[in-house]
Parts: sequence; structure tokens; C-alpha cells
Amino acid sequence: MTNLKGRHALVTGGGRGIGRAIASCLVKAGATVTIVGRNPRQLEQAIMQGDAHAAAVADVTDAQKVQSALQEAVSRYGPIDLMIANAGAAASAPFMKSGPEIFRQMLDVNLLGVTNVAQAVLGSMTERGFGRIIAVASTAGLKGYPYVSAYCAAKHAVVGFVRALALETSRTGITVNAVCPGFTDTDLVAESLERIMAKTNRTRDEALNELVKHNPQGRLIDPSEVAAAVLWLCSEGARSVTGQAIVVAGGEI
Repeated sequence: MTNLKGRHALVTGGGRGIGRAIASCLVKAGATVTIVGRNPRQLEQAIMQGDAHAAAVADVTDAQKVQSALQEAVSRYGPIDLMIANAGAAASAPFMKSGPEIFRQMLDVNLLGVTNVAQAVLGSMTERGFGRIIAVASTAGLKGYPYVSAYCAAKHAVVGFVRALALETSRTGITVNAVCPGFTDTDLVAESLERIMAKTNRTRDEALNELVKHNPQGRLIDPSEVAAAVLWLCSEGARSVTGQAIVVAGGEI
């Protein structure tokens, strides 16, 4: 069992889906967990159900608000040891209908949402000689999918950022990695299913088959599986693992 007692973790997008599963997993491993998100109700619910210890409301695309959230978290439980940048969003449209605003939106939330929090914690981690920075990317950061060109571009950028920062921090006691899930059983995927059903008149089972066909195991990934990969990267045993994109996708990549 990984023991994270005494570690302070910050998880963005921690109010639901993969982020909440990660927060819960880290709590069970003994870490003190602060979650960050835009929906106060979801954050409070996670705390009430024991999946986090505290929360801060912030939009990760706003660097100043990220800094404020970080200061709030540090004042409560001390410096951040484990930073999991999970917040993200996906937009679907044919490329010829994807204007600059879609690409900008995808880069803002999926890339800047990672770099903003990384910059907010990196100085303190460097001073203390320890840190784990983990970005929840996607298989879309390693391959292409049709009709999500902006999302794929942003997630590829996240993986590139992780590889670069890992080299910059290689002698500091900090590791920087990405976890790349395939289609995962979350609210985000449920919303994608609804869009597929509305646009194609397919049944839910038909729409689901369209997504799981990418996974050789023929299923959606469970959020707890992504959380388990994050937990390992936070452990002492993963101290030599940095600059990696760990795929959780049933053999898709």
C-alpha cells in the first residue's frame, strides 16, 4: 500500500469524474487533499462524502485565481507536495467548423489549466527538493481522433509540456508525468454520448459502441483505474519515472 501520510495534494477539477476519483484515492492513501473547481456545490459534496479535506473555487485558465486558490490551500494545510492537473474540457466539431475560438478555448482549459497550476507550485517544490506534478491528459494527446482536432492539439501540447518540464526538473527531486486515459466512464463521456445520440439518432448502446470500439478490451475505463495510476506516480517507488505519458486505455495505444 502506498502511504502518503503527511503529503498535501491539490487536484484540479476535483469535484467530479476522474478528478474526484483521484482525490478519493489519495485521501485513502493518507494524503491531505485540496480540490479545486468552478462548481462550489460539487466541491462541497466531495468533502461531505469524504473524498477531499478542503476545496477552493477557481477557474484554472485564470493564473491569478489559481494563485489565490493555492495560497488558500497552503495557508490551511501547508505547501503542495502532489499537484494533479486534471481539469479539462472537450469540444467536438469538424475542423472546417472549428474556428479560432474553439482552438483557443481548448488550449486555455487543457494546456494553460496545466501550466498555470504547475507554475504556482513549482517554486516551493524546488525549494523543498520534492514534488510530483501529474497532468491528466488523454489518448488524444498521443493519437488523433476525428472531429476533435482542437482537443487533440491541446492534449498533444500537454504531453509535450510534460516531457519538457521533466527535463528541466530532473535534478530537483520533482517528477513530471502525464496519465492518458482512453474513453472513461464519467459525466463528460455521458455528455458525449448524448451528443452522438442527438446528431445521429442512434440508441445509447449504439453510441456507446462507437466509443468503446477504440478500446481493445471493448469497455469504458473506470475512473478508479486512472486514479490508481496517479497514486503510483505519487509513490516513492516512482521517483525515477518522469517525462512519461502513462496510458490507461485497454491496449488502444
